Amino acid sequence: MKRVLKILGILIGLLALGIGGFAAYIALKGIPTYDVNIPPEVASLKVPQDSAYVARGAKIATLLCNECHRGADGKLTGKVLPDIPVEFGTLASYNITQDKVHGIGAWTDGELYYFLRTGVRKDGTYAPPYMPKFPLMADEDIYSIIAWLHSDEPSLAADTRENPPNKPNFLVKFLANMVFKPLPLPEKTITIPDTTDQVAFGRYVADALCACFGCHSADFKTMNELVPEKSEGFYGGGNPMINMERELVPSANITMDKETGIGNWTQQQFYDAVKFGKTPGAGRCIIRCFRIPPLPTRK
Repeated sequence: MKRVLKILGILIGLLALGIGGFAAYIALKGIPTYDVNIPPEVASLKVPQDSAYVARGAKIATLLCNECHRGADGKLTGKVLPDIPVEFGTLASYNITQDKVHGIGAWTDGELYYFLRTGVRKDGTYAPPYMPKFPLMADEDIYSIIAWLHSDEPSLAADTRENPPNKPNFLVKFLANMVFKPLPLPEKTITIPDTTDQVAFGRYVADALCACFGCHSADFKTMNELVPEKSEGFYGGGNPMINMERELVPSANITMDKETGIGNWTQQQFYDAVKFGKTPGAGRCIIRCFRIPPLPTRK
């Protein structure tokens, strides 16, 4: 019996040593870097700098970029993010102005496309889980974002300001190394669905363009960016969110359940919620959502 207990103790010790060594490895390694393998057709990408692309990109940016990257004076120099879940550590968004050193002024269209799709920057660093990636977004909309980033928009004018280095905690490092990986480039062109097909277009806006499921599912850690329907609690809400007052608030259930979701909402109530942040019987939305005019149609 003593021999068995001794062997068991040794095994437990070895297991603890292994777990401790693995944890130390992840903590020291931090956010991983990857080889940058941009295909020639992407590397040579030149997005037309026309008004239609820039206008559409500006609208998309109000959905996806500006809120996180806007500094105190309105320039998109980044900021410490007050509503990132505390479990992710102390984090700041990046400077995305056209400064060639501190921003993205030296990035090519192809490098921006590659990053927005895969999450891998031009230097090989990987954008951790809290930075959205857009593997399902239509090429036309990706091009529009790129055109806007290279436009003469005042908030994007070159600025040298930087935020303190991010301090991701062990959870973010673990997720970036073991769970979330660079996403693949699309194998074929992705197009915007016909806007007259309201179901298909609405699914595109919710899943591919805005990734609403990321917040409105069970947990950021179990979302599936390539197959949104496989995200745990898909649109059922419950994801622990932090509002601007640093209060923990679960995301809303936006399924068609009539008791816990939005199954009893009218079309006008839904419009008011996503346009103005006003929800039935609950005042204003406490978690930011998209509140913008309709996207312009590209001619």
